[in-house]
Amino acid sequence: GQVLELLRGVQRGSEDRRRWLGRLRWALQNEETQQKFVRLDGSMRTLTGLFTSSQAELQLEAARCLHELSHSSVPTVAEACLPVTSYLLTYLSGHSLELTELCLYTLGNLVVESEAVRKQLLPQGIIPVLASCIQSPHEAVLEGVGYVLSQLLQAKEAPTEIIPLVLDSVLPQHMLPLVCCGLKAGMGAAVEFAWCLHYIICRHEDNEVLLALGAVPALSSLLLDLASQIPQGAPEGLELLVCPVLRCLSNLLAQTGCQGQDGRLLIALFLILQCFLQQHPFLVQECLWLLNNLTADDHFFCSALLSLDLLPALLQLLTCSQMATVLVLTVLCNVAEKGALQCQRLLQQPLLPQLLPLLTLPDPEAVGQCLELLHLLFLHCPEAAADFTRQGGPQALEQHQSTPELQERAQALLDMVRQP
Repeated sequence: GQVLELLRGVQRGSEDRRRWLGRLRWALQNEETQQKFVRLDGSMRTLTGLFTSSQAELQLEAARCLHELSHSSVPTVAEACLPVTSYLLTYLSGHSLELTELCLYTLGNLVVESEAVRKQLLPQGIIPVLASCIQSPHEAVLEGVGYVLSQLLQAKEAPTEIIPLVLDSVLPQHMLPLVCCGLKAGMGAAVEFAWCLHYIICRHEDNEVLLALGAVPALSSLLLDLASQIPQGAPEGLELLVCPVLRCLSNLLAQTGCQGQDGRLLIALFLILQCFLQQHPFLVQECLWLLNNLTADDHFFCSALLSLDLLPALLQLLTCSQMATVLVLTVLCNVAEKGALQCQRLLQQPLLPQLLPLLTLPDPEAVGQCLELLHLLFLHCPEAAADFTRQGGPQALEQHQSTPELQERAQALLDMVRQP
């Protein structure tokens, strides 16, 4: 009854129509009311009529009602909004900032919930419209564009249907600078677009477009900028930008292996690690992923890690989480693979006493990675095997002779250690 009464009030066309719309908007914050409203005959037609009204105040209030509806997680509510999508796109190029912002967030919310909405928006030209909105001078609009785009790029059909359209548009050439000037301009928009870049990079095989725009040097130099902020005290929310930037760089390097030879990048990574270790431990593994991708098959970064004396800081992370243990060991393996000189530098760290306790961990992945590292160390520095034996290493290995996924590697190491 209440919902019908509200609809009638809005339809009556009387003077206080705006007040009725305000009451309706308030009522539409409730999930059940949203579903009742869209089932009422003529409800969406009425709301669409007011949304396309020439009276700015009514239009804005109707837009707020649509925005409330878009929050629903019930697909039928999102689908009831299908008749409005073309208007939402049209008003993105209007003069009212508030209306533009409401339309963007309404679109972003609808895109999350309904494939039908996404299927309709693509031919209606949502990508070109966003490409023109991304050139707006207004921070709030840019953040809204980033929100819509990041929702689109997470859709299951994005790799085949959405990402190619985005890469063919001017969006990438505007996104990259907006991410990179996040510290100076708007952090909100920078964070949204950094996630957009991440979704493109990790879901798309061929990132030629981004590489040609200089994504690797641009994001590397952004990391240097972000790290340089840390000694003065990290700005609020910095970790929200650091996380997707680390992921973008990690994935681009994993796909291309092309990175500049700039040791400052390692120092920046360790500054970020030290800064966020306590409050935001999730960033530790993001940093270590990137460190792994920098040092894998790369002589320069493996040597820089040693010559910049960053090993002690790396070894401090050995026990900070299960994932960190595996990743630190992987980075150490990358270094040890480079030969005898690097292995000697590692062993000077007193490394063996730190590795022995890891052999008793319940995590087969960490133990496996530890066995891999020991194998490389014994291969390049046979004297390390004798030290290992003196420190009781063989007993630790023997307990893995019955672990199916580890027994072969444990046995191979025991054979190495026992050779005279």
